[in-house]
Amino acid sequence: FFFFFFFHSQRRANDWRWKKNKNKVSPQNQNPPDCSKARKLVCNINKGCGYGCQLHHVVYCFMIAYGTQRTLILESHNWRYAPGGWETVFLPVSNTCTDRSGASTGHWSGEAHDKDVQVVELPIVDSLHPRPPYLPLAIPEDLAPRLQRLHGDPSVWWVSQFVKYLVRPQAWLEKEIQQTTAKLGFKHPIIGVHVRRTDKVGTEAAFHPIEEYMKHVEEQFQLLARRANLDKKRVYLATDDPSLLQEAKTKYPDYEFISDNSISWSAGLHNRYTENSLRGVILDIHFLSQTDFLVCTFSSQVCRVAYEIMQTLHPDASSYFYSLDDIYYFGGQNAHNQIAIYPHQPRNSEDIPLEPGDVIGVAGNHWDGYSKGINRKLGRTGLYPSYKVKEKIETVKYPLYPEADKLLNSQNK
Repeated sequence: FFFFFFFHSQRRANDWRWKKNKNKVSPQNQNPPDCSKARKLVCNINKGCGYGCQLHHVVYCFMIAYGTQRTLILESHNWRYAPGGWETVFLPVSNTCTDRSGASTGHWSGEAHDKDVQVVELPIVDSLHPRPPYLPLAIPEDLAPRLQRLHGDPSVWWVSQFVKYLVRPQAWLEKEIQQTTAKLGFKHPIIGVHVRRTDKVGTEAAFHPIEEYMKHVEEQFQLLARRANLDKKRVYLATDDPSLLQEAKTKYPDYEFISDNSISWSAGLHNRYTENSLRGVILDIHFLSQTDFLVCTFSSQVCRVAYEIMQTLHPDASSYFYSLDDIYYFGGQNAHNQIAIYPHQPRNSEDIPLEPGDVIGVAGNHWDGYSKGINRKLGRTGLYPSYKVKEKIETVKYPLYPEADKLLNSQNK
């Protein structure tokens, strides 16, 4: 159902390069020949949250459907953003099977327990029990060796493949994106800044003034200037605060800010769940993902979606961001662990000791050279130097879909 990648790597001057051969393949489980007999997983899009959160909810459903070899049935009629449903905005997730009916229906109770149930209804990830192994941040076992060599964050890459497939635009939206690109004068080099205010501030995130974002924007432009001549310092500014564009222009007159203030107005709490607001957030995410570097807060789902899509546009864009708060995460993910590779002796009461091989449960990055987490062996929580650990990549046996390989081979002949 999405792009399968074949990786070819070669070592040149201690540098890994890769080539990707994109072939869009639709496995039998997502486009079954007989929908009435297909094993189905039903996902309702109307989770009580914003667009980025709802999109990630569908991604989670899609991952479970892919892992359990079921056809995803996306229920989106009367979607709070578009009453006509998902398919009025994006291409359908299946071309042959959208009917949820079946001989038997049940609520999710585990892959093994549900093996004889034709139609399984999936809850939101917060209520999922038992939890299947396919949840982020796990990646497919068969892809893991290549992904770890070729991408800085394999978990994000894997999530990005589902996101990219789901947000394939309908023709009208594709035209809208092209027209807006021309209207705004969007071109490179350009750095994306996403400033989330309104409902996040004071609840899920702290207030960050524009100066905090622009500090990192300026650092990136200084790096870019070492490699090429810059005609202008362009910033794509996405925000739900309509007053911020003028503030940014006043404080930073040597920058060219590209932004659509009508999108900022539509992102306000009173206008958020409308088709115009949906158009705005889709455009913002598109342009943010197209920038050369992203400065934002990963507490925002919009920023994380843009970062995910960015991974599909480059061989490895895992380092093309700076987050003012959280590290990357996927809501409802399994534990994020790291492995100590160097010993560490605490220098004060806030530090925790490390020995090579210790598993550390990550709580966050302080962006000052230190991270916070729990040493699972000792049960102690505290700070530790970020460079003394490496990511613990979790792998899972996903189905291999041999019929997709056959189709790939036939297309490549």
